[in-house]
Amino acid sequence: MMMTDQALDQIQEAVEQLDFPELQKAARIIEKEQKRREKEARKQAQQEMKMVAQKYGLDLEEIVSGVAKGGSGAKGGKVPPKFRHPEDPSKTWTGRGRKPVWIKEWEAQGGDVEELRIPET
Repeated sequence: MMMTDQALDQIQEAVEQLDFPELQKAARIIEKEQKRREKEARKQAQQEMKMVAQKYGLDLEEIVSGVAKGGSGAKGGKVPPKFRHPEDPSKTWTGRGRKPVWIKEWEAQGGDVEELRIPET
């Protein structure tokens, strides 16, 4: 359902008549409706994707990952650690995501993170 320019003009005129608290309330109403419609659109998209997957005899996960079940995709594999705590070998870091506290503390004491790198074998 497309809104015409005339309807948008009517909304503009109505909005101009609102005082500030009414305008805030109107904004909340519009935001709530946007969220409802976004949720509805996502649900519709999911249903359509499931139908396409079923049509071709695929699992939806296979379509998203691009890898057939049982294949060796990069997703889900464990990344080996690249850095190790100098005193507590159980503390490691892959180098991805946020730096662990122990790395931040090491750097704060003037250490270089490269000193903690695990040698490649």
